Amino acid sequence: MTRTTPPRPVDIEAVFPALARHRRTTTRLHPRQGTAKPEDSSVAGPLLWPADEPWPVCTSVHPKAKGHLLSDVRLRRRVQDEARGRDFTDEERRLLDGMTRRRHVPGLCDEDPLPMLAVAQLYVRDVPDLVGPEGPDLLQVFWCPFEVHGPERSIDVELRWRRAADVGAVLAPQPEPPVAGREECVPTSCVLHPEQVVEHEYLGLLGEDLQDEIAEWEEDLLDEVDEVDDEGAYDSSPPANHATYEEYEAAMAAARAQEPEEIDYMSDLSIAPGWKAGGFASWHLTDPRPMGCPACGTPMPPLLTVATVECDGASRSWLPVEDRDAADDPRVIDPVGVYLGRGLMRIHTCPTDPTHPHRLSFQ
Repeated sequence: MTRTTPPRPVDIEAVFPALARHRRTTTRLHPRQGTAKPEDSSVAGPLLWPADEPWPVCTSVHPKAKGHLLSDVRLRRRVQDEARGRDFTDEERRLLDGMTRRRHVPGLCDEDPLPMLAVAQLYVRDVPDLVGPEGPDLLQVFWCPFEVHGPERSIDVELRWRRAADVGAVLAPQPEPPVAGREECVPTSCVLHPEQVVEHEYLGLLGEDLQDEIAEWEEDLLDEVDEVDDEGAYDSSPPANHATYEEYEAAMAAARAQEPEEIDYMSDLSIAPGWKAGGFASWHLTDPRPMGCPACGTPMPPLLTVATVECDGASRSWLPVEDRDAADDPRVIDPVGVYLGRGLMRIHTCPTDPTHPHRLSFQ
């Protein structure tokens, strides 16, 4: 099934033509739980990995034997999904309780190479905003699922570009680390439903005059909403022309449906939430941070954004049309089960030479 982002509630470039210079496309990946094949773009699916090529490994020295067994993480998620909407059975409780007691892998030393975890596979044919080196048409993303690397004490990410046509026999089964530092470092297997949409620059990176104009416009919109709310306000008790509370509640619901929605540049008109390729970076928790290439200094845009939620309360207008009836389903709001940083991680690459070292940013 495709996923379709609803039109933005306002044509913001019609209101502010200057924003046309601050537009960029992004490909929303729309991961949804499912089983992919090596020939598919996916999250945590099997990769189109050559059988005769060594699998990436983490060689950093750090604790590797203690953590959460990947098998336990996946079993826990499966049990929780199956029990959604009801109480756990006694057998399910025993399974969940037993997982907390099996968190070590005997014989795995801190110096041992650890297979990296396959995180994503993206074909250029599916993801038009994927920018890589000339020639390769497939990006494969790995990380070590222990947040112990570098000065930021984060996961270690590795990117591999390749030509899909060059792959002969595919490696099977594919290696993976037996443990992860946190459950939230383990992505759930998902199929993708890529969709290209338009984004606009983060508000704090626009010129001051344009920022002020947008702020004034938002205040005017809020005043309009407040006026409608005041005019259509209902008392807490049913008026005389409503015979029952049921009639009164129905009237209130009808009135609310006619109320204009609050519109916010940052939430509704700027940067799409969720997993995506390309587009702009949001700096909603920190001041904007320069992301220059370590090799040549060129500003590096996001290659891939890894997010905890597809949409939250502040960005609900981005929820795909096809998911409107499942807006409260955790498998729609948080299909991948990954939580990095404060909920969002970006991989930045050099547009001049994508083979230069990448950088990570967190929000």
